[in-house]
Amino acid sequence: MTTQAKTKKGVGAALPRLEDDRLMRGRSRFVGDIKLVGMMEVAFVRSPVAHARLLGLDIPAAHKDQVFQAADLVGVKHIRAVSGLAGFKVSEQPSLAVGKLRFVGEPIAMCVADTRAAAEDIAAAVGVRFDALPVNSDMRAAIRPGAPLVHEHWADNVFLETAAVIGDFDAAVRGATVVVKRQLRMARQCMAPLEGKGTVAEWDDRLDQLVLTTATQMPHIVRSGLAECLGLDQARIRVIAPDVGGGFGWKGLLQAEEVCLGWLARHLNRPVRWVEDRREHLVAAANAREHFYELTAYADRSGKLLALDAEASVDAGAYSVYPFSACLEAAQVGSILPGPYDFPAFSYRTRSVCTNKPPIVPFRGVARAGVCFAMESMVDAIAHAVGREPHEVRRVNLVPPEAMPFTNITGKLFDSGDYPECLKRAVAAIDLASWRTRQARGEPDGRLIGVGFAIYTEQAAHGTAVYHGWGIPMVPGHEQAQARLTPDGGLELRIGVQSHGQGMETSMAQVAHEVLGIDPSRIKVIHGDTALTPYSTGTWGSRSMVMAGGAVARASGILAERVTRIGAHLLQAPFESVRLENGALHAGAASITVAEIAHTWYRRPQALPADVDPSGLEVTAGYKPKVDSGTFSYATHAVAVAVDPGLGTVDLLDYI
Repeated sequence: MTTQAKTKKGVGAALPRLEDDRLMRGRSRFVGDIKLVGMMEVAFVRSPVAHARLLGLDIPAAHKDQVFQAADLVGVKHIRAVSGLAGFKVSEQPSLAVGKLRFVGEPIAMCVADTRAAAEDIAAAVGVRFDALPVNSDMRAAIRPGAPLVHEHWADNVFLETAAVIGDFDAAVRGATVVVKRQLRMARQCMAPLEGKGTVAEWDDRLDQLVLTTATQMPHIVRSGLAECLGLDQARIRVIAPDVGGGFGWKGLLQAEEVCLGWLARHLNRPVRWVEDRREHLVAAANAREHFYELTAYADRSGKLLALDAEASVDAGAYSVYPFSACLEAAQVGSILPGPYDFPAFSYRTRSVCTNKPPIVPFRGVARAGVCFAMESMVDAIAHAVGREPHEVRRVNLVPPEAMPFTNITGKLFDSGDYPECLKRAVAAIDLASWRTRQARGEPDGRLIGVGFAIYTEQAAHGTAVYHGWGIPMVPGHEQAQARLTPDGGLELRIGVQSHGQGMETSMAQVAHEVLGIDPSRIKVIHGDTALTPYSTGTWGSRSMVMAGGAVARASGILAERVTRIGAHLLQAPFESVRLENGALHAGAASITVAEIAHTWYRRPQALPADVDPSGLEVTAGYKPKVDSGTFSYATHAVAVAVDPGLGTVDLLDYI
């Protein structure tokens, strides 16, 4: 048996995306498009202050049956996202605030009405009584002795500290002739996908099941978290992710609002919906990337980095989020700060700091933006100190291609790559020499010309080996996919990951097409439904194409063998002599299509071979890399800008 060669519709081919017809024509279905009989809308009363004792609510008598607070949610447990890392402090996040308010926007009560406007009017009419407390608004101040405690049963405001010294640090420091120090800070960022968070919950009496349709990146993980909070068996919860308008990490966690709506739908026995508005998103939700670095780099006169000492803090907000916990950003800083560089000694200390802000949540390239900013700034500082071109100092410190595969100072396994060549091409493409000439000449209008470089390597598709040590409520294992031929020769693929803009319906179809030869237009990819798809930890960490794509390839390969055995029998040809190509099985001049083989299995079983596999033309297969420490992509960026020194305005002149 042989399978087909590369086609013009396989992996890497530029196809019109299969999902775009419905998306571009307005035929898609987002949470905001859902209309159910009897559905009511929810708005939340949220904390107007960052830190306070919650004394009570003043609810207008006319709306007492439409407002629900924490005491009403009998039996609902708090959200717990615990890490197994030594020293981690546990926070419990109530779905609706209990006793204390810990950040602006924290949900206090939910108001239900026939329309969102009416629900918002009720929420506006509810009075919140509180006693204000001192606020931790700066993570540097929050870790000082005497700072007000966000969680009173803790001794300080630190979720977790990590530290390590790798290599002979003292010897590396003694050998250094250049020492540079920097303090660097990144402000909080908000993710702002086009579609905010949204959830519809309904209780299905016939199935005795909660059906939660929610804009999420990880339906199965949301189901697990909901089951814990609501005290339901997971089989009594179905989570559906419809079309989702972007996520970036914000939709990769269990939200308090999802727990609230799950309870409310069962309590009212009516469908309920909440759609996050932009103010809620900006104020109360998707915050990330607030980092502070104190760095010292030790180098020789050539700019070769000998040692790096780093102290990093990340503002993790008030609670630990499910499932990634509060320490994902800071704890990763220590392991990924070295980036693509090779140096012999490294010392780091990181803190995940608890403050009176919304919980920090995973954002694209978790911690990567911060560590790249920090590391590239230090390389530039070294270049300035030794008087060399910044790209030359980068080159002498990069892992060389002949060292690949390379295990770096923190144990990351770089499987392949040519980092210096990538940098060399960027320097050539931006034509550095011409910019240096222009800088020396000066601008007639007094603007200053700057040229900058940055290079990174990014770990993606992290597997069991990386995450089991974290002890969080989610560890990825084998990713599974299901492949099933339909009686007319079409293909159904069921994947556990969920697409929210990545074009997975096209890319997964291309993987199956490579193996089976079925035209992508005849391949249906089903995702985002815990009732229909195999279990998965979801879409995060740039893992889907590696993990789910690998599973689709495995399932398609097993299915191809079954198809070929049936087809060889029908062609009366030895199994070893036939080839599967372009959706048909060939034996010399004779051929039979995959559609005809499928028709035989489903409709003409009397024609099947006696030893046919009784499992049929439906396959579930799993994939896990042999070395699941992840993949490592890399790139170099180069930019030329003009800065007005008087106004501070920046004009982008070129970008590579």
